[in-house]
Amino acid sequence: MRAARLGVCLLIALLPAAIPAAAPARAQAAPAAVAPGGVISSIRVVGNQRIEASTIRSYLLVTPGQPFDPNELNRSLKVLYSTGLFRNVAFSRQGDVLVVRVVENPIVNQVAFEGNHALTAKELSAEIQLRPRAVYTAATARADRRRILNLYGQKGHFNATVTPEIIKLSQNRVNVVFRIHDGPASFVSRIAFVGNHAFGEGTLRTVINTRQEAWWRFLTSSDTYSPDRVKFDEELLRRFYLRHGFLDFRVVSANAELSPTRRAFFLTFTLHEGPRWKVAKVTVDSLIPKLAARQFRGDLALGAGDWYDGDAVRRTIRRISDAAQQKGFPFAEVKPDIRRNPKTHTIALTFNIVQGPRVYIQRIEITGNTRTEDQVIRREFHLAEGDPLIARSIRNTDKRLHDLNYFKSVAITASPGTTPDKVIVHAKVVEKPTGQLTIGGGYSTDIGFLTNLGISQDNFLGTGRRVAINGLLAQRATQINLSITDPHFLGRNLLAGVNIFDTINNNQINSSYDEQRIGTDFTLGYSFNNHVRQSWTYSAVDRNVYNIVTGASLYVLDEAGWSFLSQLGTTFTFDYRDSAIDPHRGFVVRVGGDVAGLGGSAYYVRGNLSGTYYIPLDAITGNSDWGIAIGASAGYLTDYNGYHDRIIDRFFLGGANLLGFADGGAGPHDINSGDSLGGRFIWTQTTTLRFPLPISPDLGISGRAFVDVGSLTGVSAKFGPVYDNASPRVGAGIGFSWKTPFGLLDLDFADAVVKYKYDKTQVFRFGFGTRF
Repeated sequence: MRAARLGVCLLIALLPAAIPAAAPARAQAAPAAVAPGGVISSIRVVGNQRIEASTIRSYLLVTPGQPFDPNELNRSLKVLYSTGLFRNVAFSRQGDVLVVRVVENPIVNQVAFEGNHALTAKELSAEIQLRPRAVYTAATARADRRRILNLYGQKGHFNATVTPEIIKLSQNRVNVVFRIHDGPASFVSRIAFVGNHAFGEGTLRTVINTRQEAWWRFLTSSDTYSPDRVKFDEELLRRFYLRHGFLDFRVVSANAELSPTRRAFFLTFTLHEGPRWKVAKVTVDSLIPKLAARQFRGDLALGAGDWYDGDAVRRTIRRISDAAQQKGFPFAEVKPDIRRNPKTHTIALTFNIVQGPRVYIQRIEITGNTRTEDQVIRREFHLAEGDPLIARSIRNTDKRLHDLNYFKSVAITASPGTTPDKVIVHAKVVEKPTGQLTIGGGYSTDIGFLTNLGISQDNFLGTGRRVAINGLLAQRATQINLSITDPHFLGRNLLAGVNIFDTINNNQINSSYDEQRIGTDFTLGYSFNNHVRQSWTYSAVDRNVYNIVTGASLYVLDEAGWSFLSQLGTTFTFDYRDSAIDPHRGFVVRVGGDVAGLGGSAYYVRGNLSGTYYIPLDAITGNSDWGIAIGASAGYLTDYNGYHDRIIDRFFLGGANLLGFADGGAGPHDINSGDSLGGRFIWTQTTTLRFPLPISPDLGISGRAFVDVGSLTGVSAKFGPVYDNASPRVGAGIGFSWKTPFGLLDLDFADAVVKYKYDKTQVFRFGFGTRF
């Protein structure tokens, strides 16, 4: 046993029944038995080891020169016990000398946990008060035991047991060991609703986060009982009913009954729905001079005849507030006024625009960032101390912090400052892993299986810089990239990055040659505002077309050997999506161009245009997992200075930009050899429907259906006949995304619905990524 190894003679189990609150009781039961009378000449402290005698004397309520007063001595005794520093205190008198005899509480040498599996030692240590070099008391040990049990209760382990023990060491030190038995988790075996009439239990169970126990939920904790989660469930129910017009809805009670075995909970929500209300009239009224109400009518998210929708009301308030603030009224607020007609169950809704209080930011405080530097977070605040507190600016900051993808959660709140017109803005973040290991690949009917590997860190050493090493290992391709990007170079609104790469592509199946590119990209970028940014990229690339097989196309043979590309490109991005990480509504458009010929052997101009529009289907389906994404792109390449574009300059169609077809599998081909030649003009269009699957959402599996259309054309027939069919190719299929505990797994199955002679197809693609 540990006690034997350390040479201890006793283990004391600190169970509540076995450890009475001895110290306080002793202070009350043992009054200071000192004979009264006379004056204290001096105070002598005996028994102290670590605590200075002067410190002990400072706690006393008596001093030399004062009389031996029993009341004051008893009060002094209680004060010494209340410090928590002493296990025993006694007063005695030797003549006119007051003797204070103490026995100090031990010092904690080490705190350990044994038997814990559901919670880590780090999680437990953060919860308890006992620490190395802290003073040990039985009361603190009992309190820590309760804290640990509460923490296990939050994890659904209501059968857990915790036994604190001490191991005595030399020099009045102790090791504290919490022996823990997790016990089985207490699952929610049944969820019932009482008082619901408009919606069935099946519908309401999908609204809340808590789930009934099921065998497939071993990957989640949603079926374990958590009081905090139940509280959030009540709020989710309230939002759901308000979204459907039930203004008077409330959760009467949420009762959780623990089974006799303590292994299951029966959860019952008692609801009061009330009547459903319809909107009879919606108006906007401005109480701010020179701000006309009529200009905000287009911002209304609901109208007469609609069922009342709490979410639509919030969207309207946000839209009108943002519009008013953009028009030069930073303190404008919108307050809805709801007037009910109980007879018809209709409401008249008025959005009043009023002048809010003038409030300014006193300071900004950031917490929760243990790895990320403060400046990385602070630079996303496009406001500073002394600026007006504007809700739109706070929302934009919240969005930018989420779009960094460094944090699991972001909460921005405000508290009163030193004066009524000032507030302190608090940004509390919870960090998440930002390193990423990606594994991707697919299967082609022509080149078989392929795999790519990559490792990256989006928040390198907490500086916000992105460092990545990506590799591709396939049956017919190898590639390695080393890149580093600083989104705020020199602390300014300037993105700077460098990318060094060496790529070898085996194009023997499609084009009868191998290709190698060795080079470097240098990138600079800057933002004009929250939605518009521009980037510049200079590329210096050595390119080689080699290992051309016998019988290859003359178009390929003519381009054998090395060439040097010196290219400058720029891209404008117009991003109005609600999220860059997981967009649900809005659009993004990119317009760019490249000019080759700043030195080097290639001379061409190339233009690119792409965009995606996201359409939420929440209003139709009542589920935010439904949505449509419509994307399109186009590109055109033209030569100058007598240069004839090469196969390694052109666009290729297939693979990621046209599912159902192999990479470069669609477009112009040499009729004699069948080699793919690429093209100078390309366009693509893709429509994707995202939808939830008819299975438990706890599995984290979602579906999508897509249709891809594209065309590639534009090759000069200088060496013989070319099959250059500009007719659109069409690929269609379905895909699945699974958010596993280990990372995101994507699977796409596609069929080449419309294809032409020489086109190469690909059946499926997959991708997997995990964070660390």
